[in-house]
Amino acid sequence: MPTSLPARDRYVILISVFLGWMFAGVEMSLMVPATRPAIQDFLSATQRVAGTAISESKASAKAESPLTQKLSPLDGERDGKAPALHSLSNSPRSSQDQLKHFETSADQWLSWYIAAFLLGAAVGGAAFGWMADRAGRVKAMGWSIVCYSVVTGLSYFARTPQELLVLRFLACLGIGGMWPSGVALAAEAWPSASRPALAGLIGTAANVGFLALGIIMLYHPITKESWRWVLLLGGTPILLGWAVLWLVPESPRWLAGRDKALSSSTPPVAEVFHSPFLQRTLLGIALGTIPLLGGWASGQRLVPWAGQVGEQAGLPQLKALTQTLWAFGAVVGSLLGGWVASSLGRRQSYFLISLGSLVLSGYIFLTLTPTDREFLWATFALGLVSTSFFGWLPYYLPELFPTRIRATGAGVSYNFGRIFSAIAVWSSAALSGVFQGNIAKMGAATSLVYAAGLLIAWLIPANTESTEE
Repeated sequence: MPTSLPARDRYVILISVFLGWMFAGVEMSLMVPATRPAIQDFLSATQRVAGTAISESKASAKAESPLTQKLSPLDGERDGKAPALHSLSNSPRSSQDQLKHFETSADQWLSWYIAAFLLGAAVGGAAFGWMADRAGRVKAMGWSIVCYSVVTGLSYFARTPQELLVLRFLACLGIGGMWPSGVALAAEAWPSASRPALAGLIGTAANVGFLALGIIMLYHPITKESWRWVLLLGGTPILLGWAVLWLVPESPRWLAGRDKALSSSTPPVAEVFHSPFLQRTLLGIALGTIPLLGGWASGQRLVPWAGQVGEQAGLPQLKALTQTLWAFGAVVGSLLGGWVASSLGRRQSYFLISLGSLVLSGYIFLTLTPTDREFLWATFALGLVSTSFFGWLPYYLPELFPTRIRATGAGVSYNFGRIFSAIAVWSSAALSGVFQGNIAKMGAATSLVYAAGLLIAWLIPANTESTEE
């Protein structure tokens, strides 16, 4: 069976993988600017309803006026439950205290939504990665796009933050599935292409989605009164999902090795956790965790921080400008990530990206505010440097595993990093209370994860030979 494709089919694959991961970037980024307005909207809805079941269930709320209802911090935080909207007692509070209380709760909800994304993507990456190795790259990629599109569109009808949290988790199953199936399909369709260029192109696709959403936000702001539109936008890629299932050719390398893969008595997930791949898998997990945790727990707080300060300073466009400039830097950085890994070496490049991300994060969160002139340029620089990881990872991870388990191996490496990141982000929600919703302090504390990247970089072998069969 031939293991190469006509040029037309290879370009169809490349375009479909790019678009699938680009729209996944929109899906990944949409709750970052939307969380604060969404919580404000849910709060307003709670305030408009007098004598709700929540207030009736609280004896202390009998004499409470709806005007005193407000957002709580993590309700039931000690028993691990998600944050909730509920009424407070009629104790006097200054408007400044109420504002701090809201900021704390909004940041905690953001942590929960990010954790839902990371966990959902981790589960989806494992499930769709297995599907890609067993049923085909194209089927796995197509259904992953359908999954994240349909569920995000349904999220438009969420009535509470808890419902939105569940739907967010389900949508992110598809986001996690897109990465391993798409990376494996592109790598196998273009085996003789420049690997740095191919990795950079795939790595930058999601950040093009971030950038596209930022530009749209400049003209259609996400506000308390108008934030659900972004969920409908997230539902539009369903057309791409169906097109992939019907029009995109399958990987000839997967087809050539299908019988061998199907006849294997060892499931791909089990195989990557046994010799001779266990050490490589553990290394891949560690390498994937640093940029994911740093990006989502620290870097992604720039946008809500700009939104918070912009509201107070009368600069409503500051949030959109921050996302746009960060994403523009991210497009360039992820495009160059594979080239940097190839030119400087895997170990040295990972170390330098970690160092640059640590320094820039500290500079922004400890010395600047979003209204400073330097803030937007520093945001661009952080986007460029910190997202170089996401051109580095698709360059390096696929070479760790042979074709028959490539999608599973790369997916496990990347998505187990998401699991550890989700646990850390969930734990960091408690810091919101400690810092009283101060996003700058939260960002500075969580950016210290890049220091761990400086150490992990030295575990990368100086020369890693591909395990291509």
